[in-house]
Amino acid sequence: MVVGALMLTMHLGEAGDLKAKRKVVRSIIDRVRSKFNAAAAEVGGAGLWQRLELGFTVCGNEVAHVGNQLDEIARFVERLALAEVVDVRVEVMNLKDMAWAPAAGLGRRD
Repeated sequence: MVVGALMLTMHLGEAGDLKAKRKVVRSIIDRVRSKFNAAAAEVGGAGLWQRLELGFTVCGNEVAHVGNQLDEIARFVERLALAEVVDVRVEVMNLKDMAWAPAAGLGRRD
């Protein structure tokens, strides 16, 4: 399984208060969830009315597919033009490469 995470830091110059910011955050998150079936959340800057930090995650079975999905999400959010994207961070991990330790008590029931 491959897991990818995308974090977008955005500047919302026209927001005058947190209510206006929340409206933009909700719009972006709802649109991304609907179009890409990705997990999405505000992950930082919650108390700052001109800064948005949004996180998105997707999973799949190929690194290229997950990476492409994250790139598409970033381009989609930029094209929405609801806020200026000032930083993009992407991380893709292939979980089969991780050293797994068996989880105690999870999985099989004897």
